[in-house]
Amino acid sequence: MMELMTTTPFYHINGTDDIGKNGSVYDESSEYDYGDEHADLRHSLNTMSVVVYSLAFVLGVLGNGVVIWVTGFKMKKTVNTVWFLNLAVADFLFTAFLPLSVTYTAMDFHWPFGKFMCKLNTTISFLNMFASVYILVVISVDRCVSVVWPVWAQNHRNVRKASYVSLGVWVVALILSAPYFIFRDIGPSYRNEDIINCFNNFALSDDSDTFDQTELFRHLAMTLTRFLLGFVVPFTVIVSCYAVIIHRLRRNRTLASQSSRPFKIIAAIIITFFLCWAPFHIMGLIEMTNHMPEYSSETLYDVIIIGVPIATSLAFLNSCLNPLLYVFMGQDFKDKVRKSILNVLETAFQEEVSRSYTYTNSMVTTRSKEKSFSDVEL
Repeated sequence: MMELMTTTPFYHINGTDDIGKNGSVYDESSEYDYGDEHADLRHSLNTMSVVVYSLAFVLGVLGNGVVIWVTGFKMKKTVNTVWFLNLAVADFLFTAFLPLSVTYTAMDFHWPFGKFMCKLNTTISFLNMFASVYILVVISVDRCVSVVWPVWAQNHRNVRKASYVSLGVWVVALILSAPYFIFRDIGPSYRNEDIINCFNNFALSDDSDTFDQTELFRHLAMTLTRFLLGFVVPFTVIVSCYAVIIHRLRRNRTLASQSSRPFKIIAAIIITFFLCWAPFHIMGLIEMTNHMPEYSSETLYDVIIIGVPIATSLAFLNSCLNPLLYVFMGQDFKDKVRKSILNVLETAFQEEVSRSYTYTNSMVTTRSKEKSFSDVEL
């Protein structure tokens, strides 16, 4: 399906424009080959995609580049800055490759960069998705541990361990995104042999002109794996962690008032990630359903034609929004206007670090007082 967001908008990547081409979604004789019926709509959506991709590239490269500079070279290394640095690296890596997607879309889905770059571009896209969501999982678990076991967290949380955890996240993300490097391929478009498409070749050969059961199984496996491991499971863990945090804070209103702001940036990043990626995964399930002969229909096809490029554009935008969230949630807006972007970012991160430290110390102090009180009682 949106094997997507990589080099081309999901709807093209997954076969609606690549019908019948070596392991793409549909056979060329598919009853849903609507030809020029959606030509005007496709043109409008392509224009929108080019604009969004270009905007994401400019804002993403500049914004994430500044975040990497500040957290990596200008600030004292802390556990929090390690998390933010890795999140920014994932977003920067993805946005740096966006000019390939802009070119591909602007050239009416002609891929001039060769097979290797076709594979690499898609792999980088999903590497960003998996790395980002699992970094958010790690941040949420880290916050939860700091609230539930503040003494343990103060004694065991350090930059070195955070770096190892981050490395583990990148290894997992690389493993989950590796299949996209295997299945991505290039070949002539069924509409015009002079146009080279970058698409998913689940047949792994040039001999198959039909979408057989093996290819369908691979496609379904990729879609479900991405949906479960890239969305459902991570967000279940994230929501569970924040449910525990909220429950603990409600039991101590003093600490809750002291710790409400330290969570704002992370909560905003998580909510933004959800809003940007949920439509993408939903459209993936719809597109997967439409690949099944018993469920395919013209209505689903129309939903895919319209919904996929919009969902893909939202997913692209996520990688350039995080730096903006760091700025606008770090301190009062009027102060931000008066300060340079570097000072704003550094202040935002420093607020997050100092408040988290204050909160953890408060929890430790409270726990110590409670223990002392219990000892006196006894």
